Amino acid sequence: MLRPSVLRLLKRTGASRLSLLEDFGPRYYGSGSLSARDDASDGRAYFTTPIFYVNAAPHIGHLYSALLADALCRHRRLRSPSTAATRFSTGTDEHGLKIQQAAATAGLAPTELCDRVSEQFQQLFQEAGISCTDFIRTTEARHRMAVQQFWGVLKSRGLLYKGLYEGWYCASDECFLPEAKVTWQPGPSGDSFPVSLESGHPVSWTKEENYIFRLSQFREPLQRWLRGNPQAITPEPFHHVVLQWLDEELPDLSVSRRSSHLHWGIPVPGDDSQTIYVWLDALVNYLTVIGYPNAEFKSWWPATSHIIGKDILKFHAIYWPAFLLGAGMSPPQRIYVHSHWTVCGQKMSKSLGNVVDPRTCLNRYTVDGFRYFLLRQGVPNWDCDYYDEKVVKLLNSELADALGGLLNRCTAKRINPSETYPAFCTNCFPSEPGLVGPSVRAQAEDYALVSAVATLPKQVADHYDNFQIYKALEAVSSCVRQTNGFVQRHAPWKLNWESPVDAPWLGTVLHVALECLRVFGTLLQPVTPSLADKLLSRLGVSASERSLGELYFLPRFYGHPCPFEGRRLGPETGVLFPKLDQSRTWVVKAHRT
Repeated sequence: MLRPSVLRLLKRTGASRLSLLEDFGPRYYGSGSLSARDDASDGRAYFTTPIFYVNAAPHIGHLYSALLADALCRHRRLRSPSTAATRFSTGTDEHGLKIQQAAATAGLAPTELCDRVSEQFQQLFQEAGISCTDFIRTTEARHRMAVQQFWGVLKSRGLLYKGLYEGWYCASDECFLPEAKVTWQPGPSGDSFPVSLESGHPVSWTKEENYIFRLSQFREPLQRWLRGNPQAITPEPFHHVVLQWLDEELPDLSVSRRSSHLHWGIPVPGDDSQTIYVWLDALVNYLTVIGYPNAEFKSWWPATSHIIGKDILKFHAIYWPAFLLGAGMSPPQRIYVHSHWTVCGQKMSKSLGNVVDPRTCLNRYTVDGFRYFLLRQGVPNWDCDYYDEKVVKLLNSELADALGGLLNRCTAKRINPSETYPAFCTNCFPSEPGLVGPSVRAQAEDYALVSAVATLPKQVADHYDNFQIYKALEAVSSCVRQTNGFVQRHAPWKLNWESPVDAPWLGTVLHVALECLRVFGTLLQPVTPSLADKLLSRLGVSASERSLGELYFLPRFYGHPCPFEGRRLGPETGVLFPKLDQSRTWVVKAHRT
């Protein structure tokens, strides 16, 4: 008979004795249902960040975009270890009126400004462990060729015409605005001036002859695309916002500027009097990276996931898919949208002096620590707030104390003098809950732990698929706390290896805890790669045993051999994560360009 406490546990989890064994067995994660979610029929996946504007130094919002893409890509590689099947691009957007103006203000040639700031982005991403396979600059020759080819395709399909454009233009946002998106606000002298209703940046009235894209023809095709693909834009509120935009009139879009006004860009093919609109130029980077216009790009498109900030949603969810449809191509497979970071409740601003320098944060909190903080605290649906005390509190609690403390407890020589992966005793911890006997020591809460950790990889994968990396980390953190509770409950430091009664249970407690740590280390690789490597190396897990396909949790519990049982632990690696000093916190400011 099952104990009443175990019956309550099974009712809570919706499991039975049989399903505990079948559903949460060691090969649970490797089931076919997960591989069926591959992004393309041949398993290819292509992740992109926005290309970042080089008018100013990078801030934590830029790093956050790159980290989201990096974590998604790394998790995908854990599922499909072949890096040849995965590509990940980032880069810098180096054309446009804003760059032209910023260079003039700084007394630099545009190329000098672009080289300087692009290098800052490359250094930041290298230091932060961004595992991109390509860093694209829009000033490269390969990109110029791709943009002009794409322009030619749109023109050959009758989608470009020359006409008089008259309306508002925001140089800061590099976008055209309808009258309804412009408002007037008082200036310092009391006179009103026009600004963008969405960004608050100044706008100016523009009247010139440009090339115009027949965007109005694509309103219904875009609606059909989005209604037929509810996962095309994630999270769902942003999908809904784009559909709302498409309920309104979709006017044709000016896609060039006079070269006399904007010279820093790619000339329109066959018409040097015009420069291609910076957003059309920039968006084509996603094709440049995969070899467009050569045929090889077709093997990667549209198995594409764009990771973008909410401020550029319209460009990626309306203009870009319309351009692609116009060129006879499919829209991207997924557009993941995230919100912004504020600092101590305020929007980051140079004038306020509160722009957070990410490189200083990487030095202050370690690379893995700051990666963990941004991905653990960042919620794509709404803006998130940064302040130093929050970083210190989170990292000390979850990485230094909970995870680091758990590893230290289970590998300490006082508790594990043989420095091995101890044996698991099925008599002490039988696979069937509720059995009684003189050797049985497992409690209902212990079966709950096994169930939680066994289902954790799939739970984490689902959160990644739904662009909820913060929830994936929350789930891991919850299981870390549960494992600490398990160790605390059974207090292995009170057990004696010399006792024939204690020894089997002592080994079992450590074995279960080490197995849990192995799962946590494997799942944390996309977020904290160095820390995860340190943890897995301490457990003696080889490089070939770290993919999700190899993540067979607690096989001895299910009657299978465990390759780690009896294996020596890896060499002592010191403190897993250093405890941060709460008193040494400050708001760090970005370096000026």
